[in-house]
Amino acid sequence: MRDDPRSSPTTAAAGEVIARQNTLEATRAAMHPGCVLCGASNPLGFRLQFTVQPDFSIAATFRCPEALESYPGTVHGGVVSALLDAAMTNVLFSLGVVAVTAELAVRFVAPVRPRMHALLRGALTRTTSHALYHVEADIVQDGVVVARASAKFRATSS
Repeated sequence: MRDDPRSSPTTAAAGEVIARQNTLEATRAAMHPGCVLCGASNPLGFRLQFTVQPDFSIAATFRCPEALESYPGTVHGGVVSALLDAAMTNVLFSLGVVAVTAELAVRFVAPVRPRMHALLRGALTRTTSHALYHVEADIVQDGVVVARASAKFRATSS
């Protein structure tokens, strides 16, 4: 008798990816609808669409608008930091966790260029006691990591 394909690790993992995507979307809609980066109801927002990846990290692609430039040919560092923070927040949303940034460290490896597409990625690295989550994120342009961050998030009571 053949094994039921629905019980294979690949199918189980795919089911978990779908479940985490649904959790991400529901948590974001309930807790972050007006977010300037990922909220669907902010008319001035980026409306980033994060998707859960097979390894349970998250990713979103976006085009860096020229209006976010600081020095010529460089997206403002505060915007870069906010993008990385949004990715890490959405990692936690995929777990149904609502948390606030407690500590954020950003490394600007190379300029994030306006008028170019970028890949924004994030992943949970570990959890500790007292509902503290360690998360990492990066931004990739033309296959090169141009910025990375690590952060600690503290779960809220919501």
